[in-house]
Amino acid sequence: MNMRIDRRQFIRAGGLLMAGAAVPSMAGSSLTQQAGGRMRKAVGWGMIDRSLSVEDRFRLAKDVGFEGVEVSRHMKEPDPEPQVLARASEKVGIPIHGVVNGTHPDLDAAIDDAAVYGASTVLHVARTDPEASYMDNYRRSQELIRGAIPQAERKKVKILVENVWATFLIEPLTMARYVDEIGSPWVMAYFDVGNVMRWGYPQHWIEVLGKRIDKIHLKEYSLKVAMREGMGKGFDFPMGQGDIDWARVRQELKKIGFQSWATAEVPGGGRPQLADISAQMDRVLYA
Repeated sequence: MNMRIDRRQFIRAGGLLMAGAAVPSMAGSSLTQQAGGRMRKAVGWGMIDRSLSVEDRFRLAKDVGFEGVEVSRHMKEPDPEPQVLARASEKVGIPIHGVVNGTHPDLDAAIDDAAVYGASTVLHVARTDPEASYMDNYRRSQELIRGAIPQAERKKVKILVENVWATFLIEPLTMARYVDEIGSPWVMAYFDVGNVMRWGYPQHWIEVLGKRIDKIHLKEYSLKVAMREGMGKGFDFPMGQGDIDWARVRQELKKIGFQSWATAEVPGGGRPQLADISAQMDRVLYA
């Protein structure tokens, strides 16, 4: 039991507190201090070479410079049971910091999985129904999240709302309002630097969302290429070689004191590919 508690304290990601909210003392500071008071690099579990054993996948991530891993539920290729991944993560010494649950409504189950891993968050994408009205979608998706808050509080796992290309919550003032109206310190924002380039600029989003941002996803985007060749083509660039103004992104993250997890969300592979992604992250995060 003591080992379990220590592992959760080690893994917990030093999350930022929602402005003005009274939050339990769950945002661990020890890992932030170990990381030198800076953002911590993570990689998506699905990005790591699947031909390796579970432990070797964790070792590879750690070897090339990642400090944590983020797992996804509902993958086409099922992963080992959470208990198996949790044991391997602890053995290798690289934490599973978060769980991606996508648009799936089973938030309580995702929170339970996160607790097994010792993860601090579940990523949730607000679901939309194009046949329903905008405000019905808005209210219904908020109620789904509110319904999971008691479980989030019991398990000490935050729910982070992310904007993807779902044609919903596509500008920062709306996202900020959406999170604030839910009114819980257990609900914050997961900010994706590349996704928002379709509708705006990441530095503006960071300015508006501020300390509502608990974690970030990293990928590159070129809006100029997307406009010529198709929206999906905008992602076809290494980090630092598209249209994102990474200096401004770093500047705005520094203003809000962001020291939480930054997770790559790009195509992965074996050691050469992951080492290159790790180096790209170093350049855009720490330059």
